[in-house]
Amino acid sequence: MSRYGSTALRVLAVAAVYYGAARIGLLQQLVRDQVTPLWPPTGVALAALLLMGLRVWPGIALGACLANVFLGPSAVAVLVITVGNTLAPVCAFLMLRKAGFRNELDRLRDVLALIFLGALAGMLISSTIGSGVLVLSGAEDAGDFWSTWSVWWTGDAMGILVVTPFLLVLRRARWPVRARPARWLEAGALAFGTVFVTLLATRTTDSALLFLVSPLLIWAAFRFQLAGAAPCALVVSTLAILAATGEKGPFAGGDLFSTMVTLQAFNGTTALTALLLAVVITERNNTHDEIKRVCIRFAEMVAQLEPRPGSFELPPEDPPP
Repeated sequence: MSRYGSTALRVLAVAAVYYGAARIGLLQQLVRDQVTPLWPPTGVALAALLLMGLRVWPGIALGACLANVFLGPSAVAVLVITVGNTLAPVCAFLMLRKAGFRNELDRLRDVLALIFLGALAGMLISSTIGSGVLVLSGAEDAGDFWSTWSVWWTGDAMGILVVTPFLLVLRRARWPVRARPARWLEAGALAFGTVFVTLLATRTTDSALLFLVSPLLIWAAFRFQLAGAAPCALVVSTLAILAATGEKGPFAGGDLFSTMVTLQAFNGTTALTALLLAVVITERNNTHDEIKRVCIRFAEMVAQLEPRPGSFELPPEDPPP
């Protein structure tokens, strides 16, 4: 297959995954059937750019256009929103590349770059353009701009913080053939505990129970690093959003603003705790392994420099008088 044919297939694959992620995200809309507290396509788009390069940006544009074409409010508005949804991950990708970002997410600087450049800064573009278009087209009142903007921005940012790390980890995942049964049992207990505790915390009116999730995230980060922390953060955020859109547990009875503050404060804390703690543990382990390798090499060098017992002769004895 030619290089152009391979690129075309990649573009179509990105468009299809983007559109599928958009349909899933729209199931939990909060504003005008279009703005959600977690927008997975932004995470998909940035992960695609990080893994396949800038050449797949037409797939993002195509997927964004297909996702918004049936939502309106007009063809021009859909086109402008598509531009914003495409430009945001592209700019985030360019900033991350400029910062020396590595897809392995094994350095603290990479996670901080993903948070501040990819999520918080990059998604200002899509939220501002999208919210402005909805107001200018008459789909939203001018007084609702900031509430729409806040939901849009946090939704896109959470897509980066939750979905992108998960996809980057999934890309490098390998079946652990040498894992002991105890390790599998621990992973199963972590998965079950994460789902059970999150369901309990998000279905109970006492918001203080949301903090019960933190020990599980710490457990995942310490024992499984990013491979465990990223999926756990995705599960916790998804279950919290389902509770918020269903007005259950600590998200019941409030207005849109208070619900969004509670939800995104919880989701942001979840994502940051999982990512930062996992990468700190990864850096510690990498440093320990590097020190161990250096010590082994140093010991080998010392062993080569030491004289062997048979490598020298005793000086001749003086003749007797």
